[in-house]
Amino acid sequence: MDITIRKALPEDAYDYTALHMCCWRDAYTGIIPGAFLDGRAAELEQRAEQCRLSLEAPGDCGFYCAVYNGGMIGRLIFAKSQDGDKPDAGDIVALYLRKEYWGKGFGRRMMDFAVSELKRIEFQEAIIWVLDENSRARRFYERYGFTLDGARKDIQLGKPLTCVRYALNLDSL
Repeated sequence: MDITIRKALPEDAYDYTALHMCCWRDAYTGIIPGAFLDGRAAELEQRAEQCRLSLEAPGDCGFYCAVYNGGMIGRLIFAKSQDGDKPDAGDIVALYLRKEYWGKGFGRRMMDFAVSELKRIEFQEAIIWVLDENSRARRFYERYGFTLDGARKDIQLGKPLTCVRYALNLDSL
């Protein structure tokens, strides 16, 4: 399994955005309404330009892509937590992988990379928010060692949805 995880560059913006939309469809079909997912896909050009600007000036965010056999198969974003009750946490904002690579160890490699980087930056804890209905992702995070910490928030993605927060103590790793 020769996966490379590298910083996403401004010239990756279109592919990075297209991958994001593909991964959303893979992960959220049956959870988020199809019309909402279709609407996001229709905004690809606009979203790619916004992505390019973010990649040019990432601030405190880490934008990474997973590459396998020369193709971009996953995306990873992490940053300092914006949650007031988690000032010393790193937030894994996005960890997405194309469906055909699920269950093959690629997601674990991406998570290993994120956790390693968050530890290197000296965060004491990693957090990740996930849709309550996304049982596949929730099982992945739980197998990795994340635990629910009780935080919840309601969001709107074509319908009302609830996100739950998972946390992982990095000091114990």
